[in-house]
Amino acid sequence: MKKIYLLLTLALMVLTQGMVSAQGILTFEKDTHEFGNVSEGVQAVYEFKFKNTGNQPVVISHVQASCGCTTPEWPKEAILPGKTGVVKAGYNSAGRPGAFSKTLTITSNGKPETQSLFIKGTVVPKDAAPAPSAHSAEEVAKSPKIDVASTTFDFGKLEKGQKATAKFTLKNTGKTDLNVTGIQTACNCVAFKMSPSVVKAGQSAKLELTYSPQVLQDRIEAVTLVSNDITVSSTTLTLKAKVVDSLAKQSSVKVNKASVPFK
Repeated sequence: MKKIYLLLTLALMVLTQGMVSAQGILTFEKDTHEFGNVSEGVQAVYEFKFKNTGNQPVVISHVQASCGCTTPEWPKEAILPGKTGVVKAGYNSAGRPGAFSKTLTITSNGKPETQSLFIKGTVVPKDAAPAPSAHSAEEVAKSPKIDVASTTFDFGKLEKGQKATAKFTLKNTGKTDLNVTGIQTACNCVAFKMSPSVVKAGQSAKLELTYSPQVLQDRIEAVTLVSNDITVSSTTLTLKAKVVDSLAKQSSVKVNKASVPFK
């Protein structure tokens, strides 16, 4: 009887483990696309490529854009393991001059259940006269140039007012010394520190962004670096967080009538 019970227990463990490991996973080549300058009136379109790197089919049930100016398209059929596809993001620039940063939230039966993609750029007014270049071709060729491997950091859940730090690696792929002198944010809730403060050509530096959210909701903060890189209009990093009132309240369970936090 004991042998039968042991065999049943082992079989249940194997079955449970198989069910847990059976999961579809959408792996995107990148999660952020920078359009750069877009002429007003143009429909800016980009295709985010992905592959199902899991072992089960994935069905995308919905893709929600952060505003009506962004139109997403996605495959309606199941994506089998090993197969690829695209999520298309279209931004309508008509009547929207200035910088933009939009989010597409993907919901599926894969792991994780929700994923975010980002599009950014600057809409140039169609009636704006071409601005004369402030820099010569020689100056641009000799300029320092910021290169960031990943431009997005997701903190997950944070308490309101809690300080958390995101770390990025910047590389100077230009010809002269790179200086990052500050940052620009809409929330005034991000501080920065970089080491070393001056990045020689071909070398890298560690950039730390300390975020202290003040609003209870899903947050996406665009952080623009102020530097002497004249090869691009701006370099923007994105911070994401789900801001809650208290992590302790959300991570406790009742054990013997006592509240015990998850570790």
